Amino acid sequence: MPEVNRPERLGGWTRFVTARPRLALLAALAITALAVFAGSGVADRMGSGGWEAPGAESTYTTKALEREFPASQPNLLLLVDSGSASVDDPAVAAEAARLTAKLAAEKGVTGVGSYWRGRSPALRAEDGREALIAARIEGQDKAAGEVLDRIAPAYRGTHGPVTVSVGGPVAVRHEMQTIIQEDLLRAELIALPVTLVLLVMVFGSAIAALLPLGVGIVAILGTNAVLRGITEFTDVSVFAQNLTTALGLGLAIDYALFIVRRFREELATGTDTRTAVGRTLRTAGRTVLFSAMTVAVSLAAMLVFPQYFLRSFAYAGIAVVLLAAAAALILLPAALMLLGPRINSLDLRRLLRRRGTGRAAAVPGEADGSGKGWERFAALVMRRAPVFAAATTVGLIMLGLPFLGVRFGTADDRQLPATAESHVVQQHIRDGFPGSPGGGLAVLAQGQATPARYAEYRSRIAALPGVLRVDGPVMRGRSAYFSVLPEGEAVGEESQQLVRELRAEPALFDTSVTGTAAVLVDSRSAIADRLPWAVGIIAVATLLLVFLLTGSLLIPFQAVVLNALSLTAMFGAVVWIFQDGHLSGPLSFTSTGDMETTLPVLMFCVAFGLSMDYGVFLLSRIKEEYDRTGDHERSVTFGLRRTGGLITAAAVILAVVMVAIGTSRVTNTKMLGLGIALAVLMDAMVVRSLLVPSVMKLTGKVTWWAPAPLRAFHRRFGLSEGVSLPAPVEQISAASPGRDRISTGA
Repeated sequence: MPEVNRPERLGGWTRFVTARPRLALLAALAITALAVFAGSGVADRMGSGGWEAPGAESTYTTKALEREFPASQPNLLLLVDSGSASVDDPAVAAEAARLTAKLAAEKGVTGVGSYWRGRSPALRAEDGREALIAARIEGQDKAAGEVLDRIAPAYRGTHGPVTVSVGGPVAVRHEMQTIIQEDLLRAELIALPVTLVLLVMVFGSAIAALLPLGVGIVAILGTNAVLRGITEFTDVSVFAQNLTTALGLGLAIDYALFIVRRFREELATGTDTRTAVGRTLRTAGRTVLFSAMTVAVSLAAMLVFPQYFLRSFAYAGIAVVLLAAAAALILLPAALMLLGPRINSLDLRRLLRRRGTGRAAAVPGEADGSGKGWERFAALVMRRAPVFAAATTVGLIMLGLPFLGVRFGTADDRQLPATAESHVVQQHIRDGFPGSPGGGLAVLAQGQATPARYAEYRSRIAALPGVLRVDGPVMRGRSAYFSVLPEGEAVGEESQQLVRELRAEPALFDTSVTGTAAVLVDSRSAIADRLPWAVGIIAVATLLLVFLLTGSLLIPFQAVVLNALSLTAMFGAVVWIFQDGHLSGPLSFTSTGDMETTLPVLMFCVAFGLSMDYGVFLLSRIKEEYDRTGDHERSVTFGLRRTGGLITAAAVILAVVMVAIGTSRVTNTKMLGLGIALAVLMDAMVVRSLLVPSVMKLTGKVTWWAPAPLRAFHRRFGLSEGVSLPAPVEQISAASPGRDRISTGA
């Protein structure tokens, strides 16, 4: 038997939101203006790193070397091209020496060295036409970037017999930060007008279409202000701004779609504006609140990781989700109070009807404006439930198989476009210099030791498998360091194994290892240690929230499993496309043969949260109908009929926003945008349309079972949408010829 809903006591909240709508909107306008001021310049305070684990051995060693041996950690490289002459030509050597001395005199630059000072073969190209000047710019990302902007123009370009290009980690980070800001602005310019067109197609009314965009803009501007405040206390990655834009627009549109659709549905029954707003808040408003909680929990799981790259996405994601929900639950109802039936003004579909189309435009995938097409589709799926469930599950698993071949690496210059100067410099170094410059390992030795003991230790590490050359020791006081150049790729399995062997090699003094491969080893270890906690937080919170929504013991587990299945296509695609490089030409990126270690974690948390967003929308309507009728199959059909068009429209719009983000010239951002877009579409069009109804048909009425103690718990603390009992769709569609039909069919 369906559960009987307790009387709802939300009248106070409704009165609070709707009592003074003009005042609420004016206050929102003032707060938004303050957010614009508070969030200005936030990108300039963000970092472009954050992949390393703060407490790891490699991080400690890097900081110690920066402090004691700045020349060992160069972050600025000047690639000196001598043209047809040799780098040992006297005129070339003289000009290079002049540039080296000039660089050493620059304020904020230390540890300057060059091929012409020590004749190190690692700093000379194998063809003898290029060589390097290396230095370290002091300070964090922002300060180092300012120094680079100041000095780079004086070195870049032609100087007598040589041509100089600027590269190195500081140039890569600075160029990446600049490109991300430019790409984000372009993505917004793409996404906003396209989104507005799609919203007009969904709602018909231009007035209704503008409301979700308003909610999204408020959420984005507010989040920028929050991030600006967070940068005062901790590091924040510049990549987080992409998530702010994507989720700010995407979730705001989702929530506004759901609320505006329910409000128009209530108006279509002849209800007055205030009552319609109240019912909307008691039903769709509660679903929005649940959805925001599930998405926020998924993103909050990234806080357990030590890398500030991942934590930054948690800061941005939680802020934008909560602000989007707050705007949808406070500002949007105030706007609806003022608009009332005028929400349907500037209905472009009436123009179509006057031209003889005879009906309103429907959302993608919908057969008609009343949702009849989704009802017939749900009936078909449930009639062949075993076939659809098995075929869809096998298909999703097959799409995810490429992820079994995933290889993890670190982000480097190849994230940038092939034409970016710092990328060009690093590519010349990779292709033309011996060993793996930039991928070397540094061993820091601390404690009292004699030159003989250092020499003996050097001999032992030089004999390790995979070591191409060992330089050093360079000594200062009670410390020294060795430079170890590995054979093969900088972050290949051989280099990672060499890191482990160097750390295991006994010595009569304290040793620690850093370098690109060491950072990767430590990052993978940190993620592996914290991943069970993150997954556990997401799973437990999701199970609890879905139980509170449905009162079922089985549905929460179904939600977790089906959500995980919806992500398989995304993970398989990013490995096949980005790691293996199958579409590197059409998508204009350089494949590195691996994936940055933190990206799968980020994509899982974001995509899982968005999948739950749609899952909550569907389950809330199924639960509402089941509470009303007790008919399981009718409830599933009803839920898909009323939300199929809504979820499809929301997914298409969110995918458009993510694809706009995916037009970025930075590979990680491209991968994030396109991967999430694919996950959202697969979830809405495959999992919600095929798997959920077929699996719920197979589980039958046992779907709603829960033991007596849990039923009592749900009766006391659970929430559902079963407060307002809306009229059937047929009644709504025929309510009034002059009123708008519900184009989402939800």
